[in-house]
Amino acid sequence: MGPDRRRLAARAFVAALTAACGGALALAVGVSEPAPTPAVLPPSAPSAPSAPSAPSAAPSAAPSAAAQRRGGGFGGRVPLATPESFDGAFHFCRLAFRASRAGDGGNWGVDFPRADINVSIRLSELTRTVVGFDASREPQHLVVRPTDPELFQCPFVMATEVGSAYFDEEESARLRDYLLKGGFLWVDDFWGSYAWDFWHAQLQRILPPSEYDVVDLPPGHPLFHTQFQVEAVPQIPSINYWAGSGGDTSERGRDSATAHARAVLDGHGRIMVLMTHNTDIGDSWEREGDSPDYFYTFSVRGYAFGVNAILYALTH
Repeated sequence: MGPDRRRLAARAFVAALTAACGGALALAVGVSEPAPTPAVLPPSAPSAPSAPSAPSAAPSAAPSAAAQRRGGGFGGRVPLATPESFDGAFHFCRLAFRASRAGDGGNWGVDFPRADINVSIRLSELTRTVVGFDASREPQHLVVRPTDPELFQCPFVMATEVGSAYFDEEESARLRDYLLKGGFLWVDDFWGSYAWDFWHAQLQRILPPSEYDVVDLPPGHPLFHTQFQVEAVPQIPSINYWAGSGGDTSERGRDSATAHARAVLDGHGRIMVLMTHNTDIGDSWEREGDSPDYFYTFSVRGYAFGVNAILYALTH
């Protein structure tokens, strides 16, 4: 997106978010979106098996063709985190995982990297959070894998299309350690009962159901009011589905008619895992400049919920 278009989007954004959530907001409108200049992951791994048995390879470096058609992924170059990536500022961390063909979803790279870039910029504009930028004012967003030590430097990590996610025993144990030590995992963009069941089975490998229940977040939960007043999780379809369906928001029809904000809490009531099911909040960030109608209809609410979730993760 060019600087002029970005400035128009920024002005529209502050006006729309002010109207939707109330309050006086100050927004710097001169920010342009630079091209990422990341590190390189190892070569792509073979496809995951057709059943949820252990795949033999690490997460693929390059998002799938299906993910790229939806706007996520720009080849195999991604900003894989290193120890030197962390400087005390906030870095949007994305979790790379293996995908099973037995699941229902794309892979970890859907919405990447534009969602990561855009939400980092918006967070820096709308809050006092110190976000990491490089010398060219590009957000230093990162990718981590479940077994990477750098995962533990991310107070917040997001995973997309988890209806196809697969974690082996080692990966599950590392994610469990991360969460129990104060980490926050947000999973988004998985639709319908089959995708929920597939993800839930993986979640149970990470956090045993005998110890950790899945709960629906009530409207009064602090996450909904961290900065913006949000009444409920919005149902946001991908821009391609929305445009192709003539304005429908439920990507799996009746099976995904209601969006849910669910969570797993620790013993003190802190959210360890946030699950936004039957909605694609990440697409509202990624595609904010692609359609004015989509922007006004979905991006404003997606950012309000997203900023709240990130601030909750950083303060709890």
